[in-house]
Amino acid sequence: LQRQVVQAVKRGFVVPNAGHYTGTPYESNLEFTIRFMVDTGIVGASWVELPAGKYSMRPGNNTFCQYEVSVDYKDLIAHEPVGEWSKMAPLRILSLDIECAGRAGIFPEAKIDPVIQIANVVTIQGQKQPFIRNVFTLDTCAPIPGVHVLSFQKEADMLLKWAEFVQACDPDIVIGYNTTDFDLPYLLDRADALGANRFPFLGRVRDIKTNVGTSRFSSKAYGSRESKDINMEGRVQYDVLAVMRREYKLRSFSLNAVSAKFLGEQKEDVPYSIISDLQRESPETRRRLAVYCVKDALLPQRLVDKLMLLINAMEMARVTGVTVNYHMTRGQQIKVVSQLYRHSSRQDLVVPVIESQGGDNQYEGATVIDPKRGYYDIPIATLDFASLYPSIMMAHNLCYTTLLNRHTIDRLGLVKDVDYTVTPTNDCFAKSSKRVGLLPHILKELLSARKQAKADMKKETDPFKIQVLNGRQLALKISANSVYGFTGALNGRLPCLQISASVTAFGRNMIDQTMQAVERQYTVANGYSHDAVVIYGDTDSVMVKFGVDKLDEAMKLGQEAADFVTKKFISPIKLEFEKVYFPYLLINKKRYAGLYWTKTENYDKLDTTGLETVRRDNCPLVPLVLNTCLTMLLIDRNVDGAVEYTKGVIADLLQNKIDLSMLVITKQLSKTDYAGKQAHVELANRMRKRDPGSAPQLGDRVPYVIIKGTKNAKTYEKAEDPIYVLDNNLPIDANYYVEHQLVNPLTRIFEPILGSKVTSLFKGSHTRTIHVAAPTTGAMARFMVKTNTCLACKTPLNKEYQHKAVCRHCEDRLPEIYVRNMDTMRELEMRFSRLWTECQRCQGSVNNEVVCTNSDCPIFYMRKKAQKDAGEQAKVMDRFDYSW
Repeated sequence: LQRQVVQAVKRGFVVPNAGHYTGTPYESNLEFTIRFMVDTGIVGASWVELPAGKYSMRPGNNTFCQYEVSVDYKDLIAHEPVGEWSKMAPLRILSLDIECAGRAGIFPEAKIDPVIQIANVVTIQGQKQPFIRNVFTLDTCAPIPGVHVLSFQKEADMLLKWAEFVQACDPDIVIGYNTTDFDLPYLLDRADALGANRFPFLGRVRDIKTNVGTSRFSSKAYGSRESKDINMEGRVQYDVLAVMRREYKLRSFSLNAVSAKFLGEQKEDVPYSIISDLQRESPETRRRLAVYCVKDALLPQRLVDKLMLLINAMEMARVTGVTVNYHMTRGQQIKVVSQLYRHSSRQDLVVPVIESQGGDNQYEGATVIDPKRGYYDIPIATLDFASLYPSIMMAHNLCYTTLLNRHTIDRLGLVKDVDYTVTPTNDCFAKSSKRVGLLPHILKELLSARKQAKADMKKETDPFKIQVLNGRQLALKISANSVYGFTGALNGRLPCLQISASVTAFGRNMIDQTMQAVERQYTVANGYSHDAVVIYGDTDSVMVKFGVDKLDEAMKLGQEAADFVTKKFISPIKLEFEKVYFPYLLINKKRYAGLYWTKTENYDKLDTTGLETVRRDNCPLVPLVLNTCLTMLLIDRNVDGAVEYTKGVIADLLQNKIDLSMLVITKQLSKTDYAGKQAHVELANRMRKRDPGSAPQLGDRVPYVIIKGTKNAKTYEKAEDPIYVLDNNLPIDANYYVEHQLVNPLTRIFEPILGSKVTSLFKGSHTRTIHVAAPTTGAMARFMVKTNTCLACKTPLNKEYQHKAVCRHCEDRLPEIYVRNMDTMRELEMRFSRLWTECQRCQGSVNNEVVCTNSDCPIFYMRKKAQKDAGEQAKVMDRFDYSW
């Protein structure tokens, strides 16, 4: 109806006896939810008061809420979330996980494959321990300490009882890991397949059915993705997997990998292929599944608590004025829009509707000063502009409401530099003395509120309140930094390139002015010990070499320079001294490493930017080697030790001594169509043919290793699944890892120190390799016969000795060779036993067989390798004739 009215206003309409009217609609594209919140002053996750005498009680028949009332929206009192109203409500959180009995090689299908278990953990926000832990199981299940087990003989009964449980515990927030795209849609589809018609009413409104839809999300910051959309009125859905993908850059987003990184623990990962067997076997095996399922429900809640995910989400909703659901499912645009509408309504302004034009209009970005590359063994001071882009917008009053054209300037008789500012892009904006812009006003409030939140944090003693305040100040920071980007988004709600281009132009000029001011002021001619040199600058910071040897002198000069430069700019622009790097390795633009000092007593950390220590598109061996080398170079100052360590790693790699888990590369399967053949895409296609049930899906990160191939084989042809490599004993292409994974990163960090000698890292006696035959394919392969060799002298054995341990020339050494191989066998068995026991501890039982296939766990690869090595050695031992 709204759309029809808007179109009618645009087209024009006839009013009887009054004539033809046309108009321009304003604010007609604002979502109803945000419209209501703006008009009432309500923000997300905040407290609302219903004054006594202004509301009436209703019969509680329409919802599952404890109370139902009627109230006029004008009587609502929205409390700003500060002071006593900043506390979090005791929200009830349900974390769930399901298990399905799938078929071999086929991903579970709701129309066919049953739900066999549903685990639930219910917690009150702010409390450390859940007050409900239960699991609904199909068929009997042995007891689990601390968990209420509910068993059912019929799947439909189990699903209906679970739906009743949801309504009984009445959660405010429903969380899980991939619940939005898998667990909840699967439950709804399965209930439909079973004809459980009373199941799909999981929200708080009685007669509104819970359905599954599809939504698309696109954002410059987060990319594009498609996900399921499930209506569950009155309950916030918070999928922890979606949050992790948005907020963190990890090699793997499996629950195991994320838990290992942030919680420091692993869990048993039961493969799909044996779930049905465990379900069919006995109450004890079903108990094993249930323990696994309950842990999968508990871990998302623990991640939410540890990373303060809900607290941060609620504070962001409070700061930007959107709902928590909007924060989860939308980008930054809607958050800026919400703030813009709130502030414009207070100033009696209306916001126009601008049709998105898209287009290729670009504006120049930030300045990156060419780096003076090298290794600096003296302190390098870093000067940073505080909140650069927001402060530029405030200082120069850049806003939609202050943008001027030549006609307006002439009409009002405005004077340049008195009434308005001309930006470096030749755009004109009124000064704040004439009119304070809406965007600068919003930014001032955000940054003032952040300053207050940080001050309150220092005074607060309650750990939970400190977490809330920290979440608030982070939300305020992100929100302030988003305003500039909002104006430059051509496909956004309200693009204005005059603002965004002016902001970056001012920023470029400021970096140049800072560089010139520092280098002109801090000179020998002005009484300083050395001439200062700006060795690098990027967007909002400059790195300065003052030439002094001592940290305290560099820090003093850095602070002095920051104060000196700040005086040259308009308030609130401020240049701050933040840190000193000592020593400092400047490799290239946006690539550097150094010891980070904020006080002279001790360094804070080893800081790296743009290096493979933090990137995800290489194998784990690369960041391990780089971090170790940087530690030796920058902390220990041991160049020779770093060189020897690097040579040792390369030697181990070429001799097949590096664990397979360190060689796994992961890349995201982000689309189905690529311009050229990609290793991870081609592997995913092969895996889909082998086993569709376990093959990577669109959006997953695909792990692979590069194996030896036939001559001239392409890299994408040599990519293989690590588990498949272990199972089939395929040799790794060690030279690929040296040449394509290690050479460039190591050259980058060693070249500024070693110069031309850096090539010695990759040449010399340490690069001798163990020859491992590549897989043989083609017509000749069928005619080849494998021949055993003597375990002593390695001579190929003739037909008579083919199945014996040694040749006839080495028979007198048989006892010696036997003892040597027996020692090897014992070592391999002990290694496998230790790893097996470690996996049993992880799964919570030293009696059950280890079935875990957690490919994100390094112990998994070690265990598989140890098992394989022990098996191969057992075959060697079988060649000994024990009759001697």
